[in-house]
Amino acid sequence: MLKNGLYEQIINKGFLLGLLKNLKDLDADKFTPMEKRMFRMFYVTVFGKVTEDRNSPEFKENITELSQCPILLGELEELLEYRYDKIDFIDEPVDLGFDCPLDLYCTYTRDQILTAMDFLKPQTVREGVKWLPEIKADLFFVTLNKSDKDYSPTTMYKDYSINEWLFHWQSQSTTAEGSPTGQRYIHHKSRGSRVLLFVREFKTDRLTGMAEAYSYLGTMDYVKHTGERPMNITWKLQKPIPAKYLKKTNKLVVG
Repeated sequence: MLKNGLYEQIINKGFLLGLLKNLKDLDADKFTPMEKRMFRMFYVTVFGKVTEDRNSPEFKENITELSQCPILLGELEELLEYRYDKIDFIDEPVDLGFDCPLDLYCTYTRDQILTAMDFLKPQTVREGVKWLPEIKADLFFVTLNKSDKDYSPTTMYKDYSINEWLFHWQSQSTTAEGSPTGQRYIHHKSRGSRVLLFVREFKTDRLTGMAEAYSYLGTMDYVKHTGERPMNITWKLQKPIPAKYLKKTNKLVVG
């Protein structure tokens, strides 16, 4: 079964439609770096795993079987066209210093996000933060409404938007101001690293019962913090949070 997120986000409509129509003649070695990342996102969405060995028997078998299912391919194309026509916002690229297919305000699963960032073991990520030293980026995966049955007391972080520009985020419970991680957060701009914010309202999608996808709110800059273990950090987004998201992200301010 396809994971939630494939039709709620834009991986690049033209690339995906072309890919679906030409799977039998697929030559991934000719892809550009951007196309390789988009293809990884597609592959992990459909098959639930990442592979860099495009000559492996499993990879060839998966692609061959999909290419020989015209009904499924037709449904994928129709769904892609349908979701594309329902887009009600203008997405835009985010400068991360490399060709990244993730666009601002689009919706992605955790695995899609990580594979787009060239991290090829997304299933190993269990925390709500991930530091990727190769691209010098901190990824924050925020679930706004947390339930006691899904989160332990040490992971019930207080994360919410203060207004359309500012976001309050609480670090992991072990992060101290003077720790390497705490210092990286505070001095990320001078050190040349970026902080990326992905948010979702709930852990589980109420309609599908699967993990809810994340909305990409872009990059943030450090403003200030209080306390440690955990650190309560105020970040300023480089692009304002749209009203449609602000209604969800600021609901935890009260109380």
